[in-house]
Amino acid sequence: MGTSIYNIGLTGLAAAQAGLLTTGHNISNASTPGFNRQQIVQSTNTPQFTGAGYFGQGTNVTTVKRIYNQFLAGQTMTAQARLSELEAYGDQIRQIDSLLADPSAGLSSALDDFFRGVNEVAAYPSSIPARQSMLSMAQMLADRFQSVDGRLNEVRSGVHVQIANTVADINSYSRQIADLNQRIILAEAIGPGQPANDLLDQRDQLVSELNRLARTTTRAEADGSFSVFIGNGQALVVGIQSFNMTAAPSPEDATRIAVGITLPGGASGTLPESMLTGGTLGGLLAFRRESLDVAQNSLGRVALGLAETFNAQHRLGQDLDGVLGGNFFKAPQPQVVYPNTPANGGNAVIGVAVANVAGLTTSDYRLSAVGGGNYTLVRLSDNATLFSGTTLPQTVDGLAISLASGAANAGDSFLIQPTRAAASDITVALTDARKIAAAAPIRTAPAGGNSGSGAISAGRVNGPPPVNVNLTQTVTLTFNNPPTSFNVNGTGTGNPAGVAFTAGGDVSYNGWTVQISGAPAAGDVFTISANSGGVADNRNALLLAGLQNEKSLLGGSASYQSAYAQIVSQVGSKTREIQVTAAAQENILRRAEDAQQSISGVNLDEEAANLLRYQQAYQASGKMIDIASRLFETLLDIGR
Repeated sequence: MGTSIYNIGLTGLAAAQAGLLTTGHNISNASTPGFNRQQIVQSTNTPQFTGAGYFGQGTNVTTVKRIYNQFLAGQTMTAQARLSELEAYGDQIRQIDSLLADPSAGLSSALDDFFRGVNEVAAYPSSIPARQSMLSMAQMLADRFQSVDGRLNEVRSGVHVQIANTVADINSYSRQIADLNQRIILAEAIGPGQPANDLLDQRDQLVSELNRLARTTTRAEADGSFSVFIGNGQALVVGIQSFNMTAAPSPEDATRIAVGITLPGGASGTLPESMLTGGTLGGLLAFRRESLDVAQNSLGRVALGLAETFNAQHRLGQDLDGVLGGNFFKAPQPQVVYPNTPANGGNAVIGVAVANVAGLTTSDYRLSAVGGGNYTLVRLSDNATLFSGTTLPQTVDGLAISLASGAANAGDSFLIQPTRAAASDITVALTDARKIAAAAPIRTAPAGGNSGSGAISAGRVNGPPPVNVNLTQTVTLTFNNPPTSFNVNGTGTGNPAGVAFTAGGDVSYNGWTVQISGAPAAGDVFTISANSGGVADNRNALLLAGLQNEKSLLGGSASYQSAYAQIVSQVGSKTREIQVTAAAQENILRRAEDAQQSISGVNLDEEAANLLRYQQAYQASGKMIDIASRLFETLLDIGR
């Protein structure tokens, strides 16, 4: 019996010592990231049967348990991945929000200054200083477009660097997780059924850090390892093997960094951006796709719309030398990006031109050849198919798409970016202030002998610019008797006779339109001729100035300024949305962490109490051993 008491004391002493060791381990790791508190699990030894019944044989420590809740840990990692995504998105979008809304760095003030110069020319059409000022303001506007677009490109470059760095960090964590998998497998093989708690904590912490970079899913394997997946199930870690992600130029657009992954067979594939959500990587990709691309395309649409509409009106005017106006701006052209890997099999060259400025969107497009000279066009902003299995040319979303030369093989694709580079490419085409077409190229006048009360308007040149029309010729409108119709006399107009007259109605011939009001008399003549020597004429300058408020963009719903204001508003609203959502997500994460820590975290007060409890248990077991020793000595003394 003394030996039993002695053994029971030893088991109690060992259990108390194990409790002290575990408690001390908890206390020393109270601030260690990812540490889950541990607890010894005790059970009774097999009791000894006697005639008086079963007598206990003390205790043993069966294992050291990690206090861990998979559900709460998963909630914390999900919340952290979402917060990291919002923080990465917010850090980037604040840059373009402050840029676009800045009165000195944005576009609004430059547009106002430019049209102030146009109005000055309208007020003083023959003034060379006024014209030179208009050219200077135009150059400042073009420079501002390029400056804002250049800053957006800097943000894009920064995003690409961060994507590459984030991918490198993901690969590092993946390798570390694979290494820990191997260590855990070995550790648990040495002690079958016993968890490698500290190694499990380290692995869970690495998985948590990985989720800060990109949302992942995990699966526990039978050998104790974790498999880690990203996207829609692409493997990052399987057992002791990790698969690297890549950040390389996109096969479709070499200027864009795409994220890919190494496949189990050794090949690599590009991952669709929509699959990569959560974490810093998901935030960067979402920002580039949802805000940066749209803002840059929207800015380009304003630049392209300004150049096209201003040029169209400028070509309808006449400069100081009596020459019809040319292009005021060098209008940017929509870009077609040809894939770099793998290259198209055909030699087709796709032509894209602006057919209708008001119809332009902020989307990019993918044109795919389907064989037999047929093509399919997908608008990438909403993945809408605009035409399918159709030959070119086609006009859609304000774009005229044609086959310029060559032929495409089935499977060939072309990325169309109508407005992406427009803001960086816009320049002023004119360098000579005399070439500003402020005047109208025609003038109208009634004949001196007219006896009726008819009056003719100043007239306007029809747009688009007249083709094969000679505006320098003189055309006369002669009223018949009775004056209910008139004859037209001019070279190249067809010289129609007996044209019905409606007071105030449009009369359109030879590329111009006039109105005759009042009541002309029989024989009255009205003349439309070239505007020779019209240096003080401001009619076209007034029309150019009126473009500032004309709703020529966004389907005819927005002017240049309001289209730009819409960009500022959209970016500002998204910035605010991200800010508010991130603040709410911080609270969600904090609650998830509190719930997780309430179970798995180290409570120093509780551990201090455990120290006292195990200390007392240790002392009591020691006292039991002391008593057993004395009993044994007493028995020996009796035997002497």
